[in-house]
Amino acid sequence: MTSSSSTLRKLGTSDLEVFPLSLGGNVFGWTADEATSFEVLDAYVAAGGNFIDTADVYSAWVDGNKGGESETVIGTWLASRGRRDDVVIATKGSQHPEYQGLSAANIKAAADASLKRLGTDHIDLYYTHYDKPEVPVEEIIGALDELVKAGKVRHIAASNISAERLKESLDFSDREGLARYVALQPHYNLVSRDTYEGELQDVAARAGLGSVPYYALASGFLTGKYRPGVAVDSARAAGAGKHLETERGQRVLTALDEIAQAHDAEIATVALAWLAAQPTVTAPIASARTVEQLPALLAVADLRLTQADLDRLTVASA
Repeated sequence: MTSSSSTLRKLGTSDLEVFPLSLGGNVFGWTADEATSFEVLDAYVAAGGNFIDTADVYSAWVDGNKGGESETVIGTWLASRGRRDDVVIATKGSQHPEYQGLSAANIKAAADASLKRLGTDHIDLYYTHYDKPEVPVEEIIGALDELVKAGKVRHIAASNISAERLKESLDFSDREGLARYVALQPHYNLVSRDTYEGELQDVAARAGLGSVPYYALASGFLTGKYRPGVAVDSARAAGAGKHLETERGQRVLTALDEIAQAHDAEIATVALAWLAAQPTVTAPIASARTVEQLPALLAVADLRLTQADLDRLTVASA
């Protein structure tokens, strides 16, 4: 099965058309080994998915890893399946232990290293992973523009950047006629709205950027598996579980439970559908470390919440 054109969404001002759920690659080479990662990737693409998100630093935080494990798994999968032209590959630079920062030389070296691990001659969407305010936007955009002109990168984007720096970057690109950010990857979900809403979202909207939120399910909290007295076996349990201790977290869970029941849908699907319906959002990112976790994520493409559902979640998460 392949995506119908009606399922795909245009990403910002780019020519990229992407599935409304971006598959997070942070688990590949970490909590999902290569064989399991291949199963997840196969199932995602078979269901019509085409938007894979990774970063050069995934998963350097694991003992024995050095960074680039996720890209390597994805590259091996691409080579074995021959699907390169069927998928949009997004990756990020600035955080790999060997390529820290956003100097022009580092941006270009990090991108070349990512291309090698991914086994491809181009990256569809290349993000600055974390902005480095000490580096002038002129140097960052200049280096990214060189990658685009060289054909190594199709489009550029930013993650973890302030509204002020984002606007400064966009203005410089416009003024000089250089490559311009087409997308933004912010931290954004039902229990973390102030990390995006407000000035940053306003800049993105004015510039026509597509937003691709990470932590879309709050490290698993918004799947509904975290409940009082329930122990969850997950590498991210401590971070996700803390939302249970807040009134907002409990309000959100209650609303999700009832809306999910009304639609005969999974809680995770409802949480993603709310996010996908927000201004500027093109495709939330969520990862699956097993094939069994995928259907609830993929279902966001088909679930249509009512305006009353959306309003209720917006109020519950305020």
